[in-house]
Parts: sequence; C-alpha cells; structure tokens
Amino acid sequence: MTETMTVPFAGRLMQTAFTTADIRVSMREMTASLGIGPWFLRERGVFRNQLYRGESVSTALAIAMGYAGDMQFELIQQLDDSPSVYREAVERGGHGLHHFGVAATDYAAALAHYRSLGFTLVYSAEVANGARVGYFDTHGRLPAMVEAIELLPATEAMFDRFRAAARGWDGSDPVRPLA
Repeated sequence: MTETMTVPFAGRLMQTAFTTADIRVSMREMTASLGIGPWFLRERGVFRNQLYRGESVSTALAIAMGYAGDMQFELIQQLDDSPSVYREAVERGGHGLHHFGVAATDYAAALAHYRSLGFTLVYSAEVANGARVGYFDTHGRLPAMVEAIELLPATEAMFDRFRAAARGWDGSDPVRPLA
C-alpha cells in the first residue's frame, strides 16, 4: 500500500512564468506552438517597494500574461541591468522557466508556509492593483522558484478577465496593451 501525505498548501497554483530576451518573439512562439493568448502586455513597469535579497531595487520589466485553459503563462523581460531575481536566474541557467505562481488569499500564511518548507524569500514587491508578491528560492528542490501572489479582489478580477478573453479566442488582436 502506498502511503500518501497531505501537505497543507498555501494557495492555488495558477501560473507558470518564464524569462525571455525578447518578449514579443516569445509571445509569437508560444501562441503559434501552444495556442496561448491573447497576451496582455505591459511594455514597461517598475513595481513599487521592490526588495531583492534585502536591498531596495527599481528593476524595470516588460511583462505579458496569457492563458491556455485555466493555466496562466507569464513572460518577463528585464529592461535594465539592475540586480534582480530575474537576472540572477538568467546568469545561472539562461532564459526559460523562472517560477510557479501561487494565488493566495492569505498572503501572510503563504509566506509562512514557504518559509516552513525551508525556502528563502529573495524578492518582494507591490504589483498591479496593490497586490504583494514574494518569490522564494526553493534551493533546487523544485525546478524553479515559487511566487506567492496576494489574491486581492481586483487582482482576481484582472486574472478572470484575461482567462475569459482566452476562452474561444479566435486569434485576433493577439497582443493587448496594459496601462
């Protein structure tokens, strides 16, 4: 008989994120190869209250989000040379899988959960709609970092809007700019 273990989980796995050297090329390739889209693109953003390994940073990013089914895919292109969790990953292994995003209605509990697993909080920021995010180094136990995403009502509404746009999408208007 196989023993199963129930581990309390700190949210809902909802995102797979990748770094890229060229966000527009990656959007085209992922749409053509995997049917992801439409993409919601923020050409340039600097999140508030960014902390990278305990230091304040102002990393500028281009970010695109799109859905295939219920899975959200995120593409991240760093636009400057500042030290960051993204640059660190690229220097270590090149562009590709960066993190798994977990939507958490109790952000503090999610942070506590990942710390209890021995993961290290290496980046935090305030993103769209005032939601907080925290990225955890999994120390090689997972193939990527884990991002705890504070799921505020406005954040959930934004993600629902993106997911709804993907349902029955006919391929038109594949890149939709975000303010």
